[in-house]
Amino acid sequence: MTDIAAAPPSTVGTASHWLKKHAFSSLPASIATVLFFALLLYIAYLVFDWAVIGAVWSAENADQCPTAHGACWSVIDARYRLILFGLYPYDLHWRSTLACVAIILTVILSCIPLFWSLKRLALLWVVGFGAYYLLMEGGPIGLQEVTTDQWGGLSLTLFLFSSVVLIGMPMGLGLALARRSKLPVISYGVSILIDFIRSLPLLTTLFTAAVVVPILLPDWLHGDKIWRVIIAFALFFACYQAEVFRGGFQAIPRGQFEAGQALGLHYWQILGRIVLPQVFRHSLPGTINMVVVTFKETAIVIIIGFFEILASANAAFGTGEWAPYYIEVYVFVGLIYWIFIFSLSQYGEYLKRRMSVAKR
Repeated sequence: MTDIAAAPPSTVGTASHWLKKHAFSSLPASIATVLFFALLLYIAYLVFDWAVIGAVWSAENADQCPTAHGACWSVIDARYRLILFGLYPYDLHWRSTLACVAIILTVILSCIPLFWSLKRLALLWVVGFGAYYLLMEGGPIGLQEVTTDQWGGLSLTLFLFSSVVLIGMPMGLGLALARRSKLPVISYGVSILIDFIRSLPLLTTLFTAAVVVPILLPDWLHGDKIWRVIIAFALFFACYQAEVFRGGFQAIPRGQFEAGQALGLHYWQILGRIVLPQVFRHSLPGTINMVVVTFKETAIVIIIGFFEILASANAAFGTGEWAPYYIEVYVFVGLIYWIFIFSLSQYGEYLKRRMSVAKR
C-alpha cells in the first residue's frame, strides 16, 4: 500500500490569504486597496521629505531654515540642553545626566526577573533613588547645592513618574485590602476616600498640594513643594490603582481562601502565597495602562510651576529666533514620550506572555 502524501500546509491565516480575502476580493475592493496604499506611500514620502531630505540639521546652518522646505532641526541642535535639563545650571548638566541614567537603570533592572524579590527590589530602589537625589541635590555629598526649584527637563519628568509609581503602587494595594476589610469603619472610610479622590481632576489635587496646603498648615509642616506634589500625585494614582486591584481580587474564587485556611495557613500567608500572585496577573492590563497614563500625566505639573520636559520644550522655542519651529520641538519631545511609553507597553506584553505561560 502506497504512502499517502502529506497534504500541503493550509494558507488560512497567512498574509497573502488575508489580503486576497479582504483586500482584493473584488474589483472595487482591489481599486480601493491600491488607492489607499498609494495614499499612505505618498503621505510617508511627504513626511520623509520634510523630516530628512529637505531638513536643516545643525545650528550653524540655522540661517537656511526660513528658505528650507523641510524641518528645521537646528532648533534641537541649539536648544536640546534646555529641553533635557530645564533650569538646571549649565555647567552641572553632567550631574543631571548621571541622575537620569541612574533612574532609568533602576527601572530597567527592576524589570529583570533576577531582582523580583522584596529585599532586592528595596535595595535597588534605595540605591537608585539615593543616587538620583544626591546627584541632583549635590549638597549632602559636598557638591554644589541645586535646589528643587531648579530641577527640570527629562530628569525631573522621570523622577516624578518613578516616585509616583513607587509610592502609589503599594499604597493602592493597601487601599484595596482596606476596602475588603470586614470592619465597616475601615471599609466604608476607605471607599469614601477612594471615591472622593477619583471624583477630583488630577490638576485640582496637585494644585491643592502645591498652593492650598501651605496656607492651611504652619510653616514647619510645609515641606518641599516637590514632595507635596509627589505625595498628592501618588495618592491620586493609588486610588485608581486600588480599583484595578479590587477587580483582580473579585476574579479569584472564594474557595481559594477557604482552601488556604484548611491547609493551616494564616491570613498573610494565604494573601502572599496564593491570592496576590493571581491578583497581579488579573490586574496586569489595567496596571500597565495606569503606568502609561501616569507617565503622560507628569506633563500636568507645568501648571503648578515645575519645569519638566514639556515646559522646557515651550521655553526652547520661546525666543523670536526659534518661535516658527515649534513643530520640530514638539516632534522631538513626542519622540521621547513615545520611546518610554512604547517600552512600557512592550514590557507589559512581555509580562502578560510570561504570566500566561506560568498559568498553564
